[in-house]
Amino acid sequence: MEKNIYDQNNGLWYELQGDYYIPCLVLDEEDTQPIGMWGRKYLRYIKENRPVLHTTLLLCGKLNSHLAEIDNRATEMFDRLVKQLDEKEGITEQLKAQDQMAWVGAMNNIRNRAEEIVNAEVIFA
Repeated sequence: MEKNIYDQNNGLWYELQGDYYIPCLVLDEEDTQPIGMWGRKYLRYIKENRPVLHTTLLLCGKLNSHLAEIDNRATEMFDRLVKQLDEKEGITEQLKAQDQMAWVGAMNNIRNRAEEIVNAEVIFA
């Protein structure tokens, strides 16, 4: 038996592993983008609530790039919202220097609100 064979019907190479021919599949390097917190949260959401979308993206080979795009969009939105809410509520470095606990409480409040908005508009939309 030959070590490698080429199938004209589907255009794939196969390698002999024991008694079976296994397709030689390699992921493109561009499809291995890092996925952050938001992308992982979105992946969990579509696996549990939208399995058809998850399977379609997975089979088309676009799942990783889609997750990276969602992660980038959510991260940008989160950062922009935190900055806008911070400026709107007057949370300054002066407050941080004067009363650190008040500053931490205010920033945690802002971050939680921004996270809820991103969840509602990007992740669970």
